[in-house]
Amino acid sequence: MSDTDTRYDHVFRNALVFDGTGAPPFTADVAVNGERIAAVEPPGTIAAAAGRSEKDIAGRALSPGFIDAHTHDDRIVLDAPDMLPKISQGVTTVVAGNCGISLAPVTFDAYPPAPLNLLGGPEAYQFPRFADYARAIADIVPAVNVAALIGHSSLRLATMPDVKVPATPGQIEAMLDLADEAMESGAAGFSTGLFYPTNAAAGIDEVAPIAARFAGHGGVYATHMRDEMDKVIDSIDEALVTAGRARAQLIISHHKCAHPRNWGRTRETLPKIEAASKRQPVAIDCYPYIAGSTNLRMDLVTNDYRIMIAWSTPHPEMGGRDLADIAAEWGVDIHEAARRLDPAGAIYFQMDEDDVRRVMSFPLAMIGSDGLPHDAHPHPRLYGTFPRVIGHYARDEGLFPLETAIRKMTGLTAETFRLRDRGRIAPGFFADLAVFDPATIIDRATYDDPRVVSAGIDEVYVNGTLSYVAGRGVVGRAGRLVGGKNGPPPTAS
Repeated sequence: MSDTDTRYDHVFRNALVFDGTGAPPFTADVAVNGERIAAVEPPGTIAAAAGRSEKDIAGRALSPGFIDAHTHDDRIVLDAPDMLPKISQGVTTVVAGNCGISLAPVTFDAYPPAPLNLLGGPEAYQFPRFADYARAIADIVPAVNVAALIGHSSLRLATMPDVKVPATPGQIEAMLDLADEAMESGAAGFSTGLFYPTNAAAGIDEVAPIAARFAGHGGVYATHMRDEMDKVIDSIDEALVTAGRARAQLIISHHKCAHPRNWGRTRETLPKIEAASKRQPVAIDCYPYIAGSTNLRMDLVTNDYRIMIAWSTPHPEMGGRDLADIAAEWGVDIHEAARRLDPAGAIYFQMDEDDVRRVMSFPLAMIGSDGLPHDAHPHPRLYGTFPRVIGHYARDEGLFPLETAIRKMTGLTAETFRLRDRGRIAPGFFADLAVFDPATIIDRATYDDPRVVSAGIDEVYVNGTLSYVAGRGVVGRAGRLVGGKNGPPPTAS
C-alpha cells in the first residue's frame, strides 16, 4: 500500500483498551486521523499498513489521556510548557484555577497575598482579563490541554479594596461582568477557596449569584470548602446550598476529613454527598496520599501531625525538612519556628489512610493531583498521582478494578467538567491517549525525593500528536484551552 493509500495517521494494534467508561478492557485496533480517533475495531479488522505510523502494542494498555481534575498549573503551563510533571504521568488535560486562585483576571503591583502567592509573585499575574490568559495559552502551546476555572479570590482582589469584608452589591456586579468576559473567552467555570483569608468573608449571598452567572454560561462550581476539619459537615451543607441556589454542577475539592480527631468521619460525609447527588449534580475530587500541602499557616501548625516545609522565603535551605526538626535545631517551639520561616509552604500529614481509600473508592470521586509546581520541595503528588492510583491502589491493593481507576481520571472527569469529546476512546473523540504497561506502572516520587517521573508510561498523545516518550521526554506540544466556549459541538451519536 502506498503512502497515498494510507487512511490514518496512527494505528495502534492489539491494544488492551480501557475506554474511559468504566467498562472492562477489551483488545482492539485503534486508528487516529488528525486530532481525533477514527476507528476502534477488532484486531485485524483495520487493513495492514493503513496508518502512516503503525505500532503493535500487545501487552500494553491504551486509555484516554488522564484529566487532572484539580491543579494549580495556571502559570507553569506558560513558564515550563513541556509540563513534564504531568505528561510523564499520562496526563493530557489539567483543570487549573482551583481553590479560588487563578491568574486572571487580576494583577498586582506588590507581592500577592497568600494563597495567591502559590502561583508566583506579581510578575506571574499579567492578565487583567481572561481573554489575555487565553491568548497566552494559544501563543505558548503547552504540552497539555488546559481547562481553566476563575478563582473567587482573584475576582475579589480585582474588584474590592478590602477582601476581609463581604462584597457590596456593586462589587458583586463588577465580578459578574468579569465572569461574563471569562466564560465568553473560554473559561470552564468558577472556584472558591473559602478556607483562605482572601475568600473567607464571602458568604452564600455573595458566592451563589456569581456561581449562577458562571453556570448560566455552562460553567461548573468547584469549592475548597470553608472547613475540612471539625466543621466539615457544615461546610458540605454550605457548598450544597450554594450550588443548589446557583443551579450549578458542584465539585467538592480534595475531599478529606483532616486532623486525627476527625479521622473516620468520611463514613458521615460520603453518605451525605451521595444523598445530595440524588437532588443536584455533585462530584468530588481527591488525591491518593495522606498529606496535603498549602501555605504554612499558623492555624495549621500543631504537634498532632507531621509537617514538612515545602519552601521558605527567609530560609530556603529548610525546604524538605520537618518543622519539628527545624524547631529543635533552632531551640524554639514549632510555632516560633513557623513564624521565622514564613512566608513559606508546608506539607501536612493530616489524613488517615482508611479515609483516603474510602474517598477514592466513592463512585462520584475523580482524581486530581492538587500539586503545587512552584514549590521548591513539592509534594510527590505533583509527579506521581495517576500512576499511584493505577499501580498501587488498583493493581497492587485491589481497591477497585483498573477500569474503575481509569474512569475516575478520564470519562467521569470529562463529563463533570463538560469537556466535550474527551475522556473516552471512541470514534469522533479527541485522540488524547496514554500507552502504558499495566504490570509495571507505578509512582516513584517520594516525600524525600519528589521530582521523579513515574514508571510504566510508554507514550502520550495530545490531540493526535505524539507528545511524550519514555526515555526521551517531551517530543511535541499540542495542548490548547479546552472547555467553555472552546469546546467543539458534541459528537453526533
